[in-house]
Amino acid sequence: MLTTRSTLIYVTLMTLVVVASNFLVQFPLNAEFAGINLADILTWGAFTYPVAFLITDLTNRQFGPQAARKVVFAGFVVGVALSFYTSVPRIAIASGSAYLAGQLLDISVFNRLRRQAWWRAPLVGSLIGSMLDTIIFFSFAFAAFFVFFGPNDPFALESAPILGAFTAEAPRWISWAIGDFTVKVVVGLVMLLPYGALMNVLRPLQAAAAR
Repeated sequence: MLTTRSTLIYVTLMTLVVVASNFLVQFPLNAEFAGINLADILTWGAFTYPVAFLITDLTNRQFGPQAARKVVFAGFVVGVALSFYTSVPRIAIASGSAYLAGQLLDISVFNRLRRQAWWRAPLVGSLIGSMLDTIIFFSFAFAAFFVFFGPNDPFALESAPILGAFTAEAPRWISWAIGDFTVKVVVGLVMLLPYGALMNVLRPLQAAAAR
């Protein structure tokens, strides 16, 4: 069972990540690399959001899936509520929907793989969860079809070369989604380092390990 102290720590960390990501996703990465305008493919939020999967996986490892879901739901309520003050409502709605679906899927996958190689559960869970999260978030946040969530971002809807490099064009938000998921994959791999370093410190409780 989660202690009060552990709950506050995990929920606080989750809230900080969600709020920071909701704010940073509104800002394209204004830089060029190899002749590609990174503003066409990336936002700053791509670099912070994958940390949420690390927090979920560490909670799941130490306390089990039920406790991880409690942290996810607490982070959802607090993080999304605060996000309405730091970002536009459409971003907050998209973020909340994507966050909840992606994190719950991560918990399910992690729990199925937790007895396999130490890296498999956090890596596969975060990658599959990130894929669902990316699809839901960018569709709800920017696709013209979901206009009932709020006004569209004209810059996101403008046509641009896919990933800033191909001749084929698509709304800019599609390149953002592809770039975002690519970064999530890379960050997900990097997050194995702190996970591996902490897994011997945050040992599973007997009840969690038995699930």
